[in-house]
Amino acid sequence: MSGGYPQHPPGYGYGAPPSQPYVAGAPPQPYGVAPYGTASPYSAPPGDKPPKDKPQAHGVGGAPPAHGGSYPPMGGYGSPFAALMPSAFPPGTDPNIVACFQMADQDGSGFIEDKELQGALSSYNQSFSLRTVRLLMYLFTNTNTRKIGPKEFTSVFYSLQNWRAIFERFDRDRSGKIDANELREALLSLGFSVSPVVLDLLVSKFDKTGGRSMGIEYDNFIECCLTVKGLTEKFKEKDTMYSGNATFTYEAFMLTVLPFLVA
Repeated sequence: MSGGYPQHPPGYGYGAPPSQPYVAGAPPQPYGVAPYGTASPYSAPPGDKPPKDKPQAHGVGGAPPAHGGSYPPMGGYGSPFAALMPSAFPPGTDPNIVACFQMADQDGSGFIEDKELQGALSSYNQSFSLRTVRLLMYLFTNTNTRKIGPKEFTSVFYSLQNWRAIFERFDRDRSGKIDANELREALLSLGFSVSPVVLDLLVSKFDKTGGRSMGIEYDNFIECCLTVKGLTEKFKEKDTMYSGNATFTYEAFMLTVLPFLVA
């Protein structure tokens, strides 16, 4: 598989497609398996407490940390520019990931900025626009400070490996693009069932030709899936009854949507 990432063991990441993808208006039920291999609080029945993350050591080729493929729950509507707390690499993090971060962190601050993250990812044949990089940083830190620490960097690293595998699985004609039908199947595999109207909007938005080619390249596929994932997670925070309906104040609505527009 392209991308040059250190290899992870079979079965790491998404697992089997959820049997009940999230559908607006569906009867109350758990939301199913969340992407990035994390146990979302919405995957447990209402009233059950989600299990606490317990880091697990791994080495080169070993199992990533339990949270290595996840970003933190996007809870609350505080300041989008809240300071990012310092972090450390999870125990047993692949040395290649550590070296990649340290090379990008040229000032030794313990954080890397958006352009530094863009450069670090490109060294592993993962070239992204600055907008996609900033959206990644927002979803993995829940802030717009445009900085990322070792723990979040590790999560980004493993997660993008999974995203590429998803993209390549559904790019069946190996064109380097996925069409509307392939995008629908990819989103379903991640647990999201969107209507044909929403699907057409996504293709029109994330097709670099403005919808003329009706195909989405890898960079824009990442941005598309992160947008659907992030907005759905924000919606689920308000849908406490698992009804497919939610009520937002004006302030909460603006703080939900705007970060995806200004990334």
